[in-house]
Amino acid sequence: MTNTAFDEQDAAGAVTAHSGIRTILQWLTSPMAPHPAEELPALRAQVKAWHEVGGSSKERALALNGLYERSSSVVAALLPELTELMLPIPRKSRRLVRSVLDLLQMLADDTLEMVEGVASQDTSDRYQAPDLALWRSLHALAQQLMIAHLIASPAPTGAWQQLHQTYAMARSRHLEATAPRGQSRKLQHIYHAAILLGCAQPASLTAREVVFLAAYFERFAGQIETISAETAATAAPATFWVDPTRDAPALPFSRKLAPSTAPLEYFSCAGLGLLLKTQIAQLNAGTPAEEIGLPELASTPAGVGVLRRLAGRWNDFGKRRFHRRRQNYRTVLGSGLDGLWQLCKQDDTATVELSRWMITNESPDGYAIMHVSGKIGTLSVGNVAAVRTGDEKDWQICIVRWAVSENPEHLELGLQILSPKAVPATLARPADGEGTEYLRVLVLPEIPSQRSSQLLVVASGALTQNNEKLLLVIEGENLAVREVQSIGIDEQTGSVDILTIQADPKHF
Repeated sequence: MTNTAFDEQDAAGAVTAHSGIRTILQWLTSPMAPHPAEELPALRAQVKAWHEVGGSSKERALALNGLYERSSSVVAALLPELTELMLPIPRKSRRLVRSVLDLLQMLADDTLEMVEGVASQDTSDRYQAPDLALWRSLHALAQQLMIAHLIASPAPTGAWQQLHQTYAMARSRHLEATAPRGQSRKLQHIYHAAILLGCAQPASLTAREVVFLAAYFERFAGQIETISAETAATAAPATFWVDPTRDAPALPFSRKLAPSTAPLEYFSCAGLGLLLKTQIAQLNAGTPAEEIGLPELASTPAGVGVLRRLAGRWNDFGKRRFHRRRQNYRTVLGSGLDGLWQLCKQDDTATVELSRWMITNESPDGYAIMHVSGKIGTLSVGNVAAVRTGDEKDWQICIVRWAVSENPEHLELGLQILSPKAVPATLARPADGEGTEYLRVLVLPEIPSQRSSQLLVVASGALTQNNEKLLLVIEGENLAVREVQSIGIDEQTGSVDILTIQADPKHF
């Protein structure tokens, strides 16, 4: 009697498991929702159901394959929308991002689960092949990290450690140099591309730049070079180390010494740094980005600026010139080139919306600040901002170097001081047609012992040629017309170009 009851329950469970897998496979044949965000709830529910139902290993592998491919399509469709979000991310958009991150985490876990109990050499069923399962788990984790970078949020807890350990599993099975059937990239390529994006200081990038560099590393991650601990100790600045047991990205050897007791991995980006310099030279010479295998953004001043900053970091980390001091006092901030132009020209009569911030630490060349109140406006990494504290008369001109936002009410920025003040000016130049085009710009004066030349801050892409003669109109007590020459690019971002200018002695 007991045995009969047991058999009946076992049979019922088998029927339920089979129908559960059949339900998932049937759902996968249904059309997707009109908008990818509308697809997410049902997709997450099906992935969760896959984890809970039974079925044969082949059925489960087939269902997981369909769920993974559908999820990849949804995430790819959502990326352009996520790239356009402004900091801090609104609560509704952050819920959407959290849903995507949770989906990717489930896929990373479930595909990794497929590896257990399957022999490394067993590839008779492509959907159960260990190399494909490990590849997909690594890819899901890499996407999860990239999306966290997009919204300037810390990586999900455990994501870096799981990425390291999944790759370690691939190496233990000697699959790291394998490209699964149907995939063009090897497992080590997926891992190294994610590691390189973490090495690029993603907090110092806009969302658009994160996507750009993610695509760049997908193409050139093969340039990474694994080295020994002995070589790392004497290598160039582009040397990093990874502790697979820690939930942390790769760390630069020149900034943080590696612990002597941990089982570490070392690698160098020196070869990639040289490639970056070569590609930048080609772009500056007029070679189209697609001809040298670069993403489309590389054809723009903003794209070249990202590559230039990355090459600079990986060829000379340098050392921090000044110590930071913890602070706890308020400042007001204005943002955007047009807003700063008005502040410097009209001061207290300017109709610029200001926000209030807390300075949490400072040094002679910059601040770390935390948002307290007020609308942030056009503030983003790479844009210019101006701060003024207490009874100071002049606005300090800064550039936003990094941003961190853990929730919709939280935003921290790192500001580098460009100049203690600025002169607002109007740049006059011939337009494409007849007439003259007028642009609002800022002139940053020389700083003794730091910078012997003046800088010109203009909107990104407004000027395309070096050694171009520029006509500046400056309104002070008297109207002054000055002719200057652009002699070099100091920095390019997605928001502004900062040019070194040289005055014509006849006009200055």
